[in-house]
Amino acid sequence: MKAALTLAALLLLPAAAAPQATAPRPSWDWPLSPKPAVLRTFDPPDRPWMSGHRGVDLGAVYDGGPVTAPESGTVSFVGVVVDRPVITIDHGGGLRSSFEPVESPLTVGAAVTKGEVIGTLQPGHCAAGHCLHWGVRRADDYVNPLGFVTDLRPSVLLPLSREPPGPPPGVLDDR
Repeated sequence: MKAALTLAALLLLPAAAAPQATAPRPSWDWPLSPKPAVLRTFDPPDRPWMSGHRGVDLGAVYDGGPVTAPESGTVSFVGVVVDRPVITIDHGGGLRSSFEPVESPLTVGAAVTKGEVIGTLQPGHCAAGHCLHWGVRRADDYVNPLGFVTDLRPSVLLPLSREPPGPPPGVLDDR
């Protein structure tokens, strides 16, 4: 009977008492080297048809530099969208990343490995300098590309010691 009560009590514990699964760690590489500055952040629209920024703009050292695959995958699109050259890589699991303006010699169906040069950065995306627009979609939803190369979880401040804090000044401690 005691074992059954203990088991029932464990099953009824709130989910917060259970150990939390660790968030996946970023495992992709930056598509530019050296690690670029983020010139414009991810700012998705409230509705799919509204304006927003569906990726990030990364500062490049110069136009004409190499752009590399942040993760392995298969080229699913190479061409011009509106007036810019674009390459898209399907990474599997519903994830696709697109890069513009990038001129690429690759063709649809080509396999690429993480870190492989996929094209050359062209001028024209950022009026005030050299930059690469990088977008990532999970199925039909745009997601923040920085989550694949940077830990975006909020910082949590921990106490300096494991001892419980003492009473406020002027209050007697009954411990």
